[in-house]
Amino acid sequence: MLPFLVLSILSEKGYPYYFKMSRIWAKFILFGMGFYYKIEKNQNLEPNKSYMIVANHTSMTDIMLMLATVKNPFVFVGKVELGKIPLFGFFYKRTCILVDRGCSKSRLTVFNEAQKRLDRGLSVCIFPEGGVPDDESILLDTFKDGAFRLAIEHQIPIVPITFADNKKRLSYTFFSGGPGLMRVKIHEQIETSGKTGIDRRHIREEVRDVIHTQLVAYENEANEKKWMFSKNKV
Repeated sequence: MLPFLVLSILSEKGYPYYFKMSRIWAKFILFGMGFYYKIEKNQNLEPNKSYMIVANHTSMTDIMLMLATVKNPFVFVGKVELGKIPLFGFFYKRTCILVDRGCSKSRLTVFNEAQKRLDRGLSVCIFPEGGVPDDESILLDTFKDGAFRLAIEHQIPIVPITFADNKKRLSYTFFSGGPGLMRVKIHEQIETSGKTGIDRRHIREEVRDVIHTQLVAYENEANEKKWMFSKNKV
């Protein structure tokens, strides 16, 4: 796919084709590693409409699963350090919005770049935790403001997504995880129309509560299954 991927990023008009090929690549990687996914939807995303897509961040597979889950063309906002990865970084720098969190000027650039993508009818995807927590016992870390500030600034709806099993399948701890199911929940969108910067904190916590509640529900479901299994075994 490499020659076609390179051709697709030579111009802005080629991005939708690049996105389609990226989705094929993501599914190939997931299935090749023995992962299969199940998507539960509270809503369907409208074609040709821009959204702010946010999800919990727990694994290296989050990017692939996001690509496999969302059909609407979107761009990731991610840390500039990922651009240093061989080959992956080449495409990452040319197709994503890069942010240097230690530079205030970089954050301003993100807003301008996001506006360009939204004007082209694309959506934006951010993992609002800002990275994967070092402590894997943390169910969901605190959210940073960037995604919600952008959504309010551009008056686009926010779509929370919960990834249930990515940490269990492939965490950042070596020799852990394994093949199996990855559950995804696409929640109802949260509107930002008419909202201002004053509402940012409330919206941020509302989105976090939606994802956290679903994660707790998944954990309770898993614990109940373990209890039933041990009970039947006895």
